[in-house]
Amino acid sequence: MGEATFGPVRLGVNIDHVATLRQARGEFEPDPLFAAHLARLAGADQIVLHVREDRRHANESDLRRLRETASLPVNLEMALSPEMELMALEQRPERVTLVPERRQERTTEGGLGLDGGFLDRLVPFVSRCRAVGIRVSLFMDPDPEMIVRASGSGVDQIELHTGPYAWAFGGPDEKGALEALVRSAETIHSQGLLVAAGHGLTVHNLSTVLAIPRLSEVNIGHSIIARAVFFGMREAVGEIRGLLLGAGLGRRA
Repeated sequence: MGEATFGPVRLGVNIDHVATLRQARGEFEPDPLFAAHLARLAGADQIVLHVREDRRHANESDLRRLRETASLPVNLEMALSPEMELMALEQRPERVTLVPERRQERTTEGGLGLDGGFLDRLVPFVSRCRAVGIRVSLFMDPDPEMIVRASGSGVDQIELHTGPYAWAFGGPDEKGALEALVRSAETIHSQGLLVAAGHGLTVHNLSTVLAIPRLSEVNIGHSIIARAVFFGMREAVGEIRGLLLGAGLGRRA
């Protein structure tokens, strides 16, 4: 059951794109674990890592080393598949976020569709995760009707796909995209679940997203890593953390 929170929104820093840069040469640098360490020093609340089934960037070794050395909670993004479930149950991150995967996509292109077949697999998966202390979140489009289907599955959080809002930011469709997020956040809260948000968030468009009611967490990767190329990892994370702290002054979720 989601609970009201006070103060700043939690920050999850996704380190996938550090692994992407490493894989460009197929060598050992840069190490995503060092990025996780710097993110912690800059005030991150959790580390996010997406291990894809094709291992195009982060891999199980990264996850294992992160679990062995990181002092922050780990949020493992993954597809709902037997192979990935086995990895999650072996490594036991604090949270698993289920996302759709398409082999040819450059990044996650949309939220999960909760049809009957997916829900049939989801419910026992969540039960097995909860038995070993793993919380489960779903990455979903801002669609209240689809979000309601998650009720009763055992998940405790929905992460709203903010990509459509990010793409519309600064244009004529921005208001409608934001309103869709607000409606979905209210629906998530009404189902007793926590509200998170992620995808395409930057220092430029984040402030408006932080006004979403009941928001408890944002997860940001690409923008932070991109700015870190120029300004450094601690500075890039600290920049976002400052926005969260500023928005949290007097905030009541």
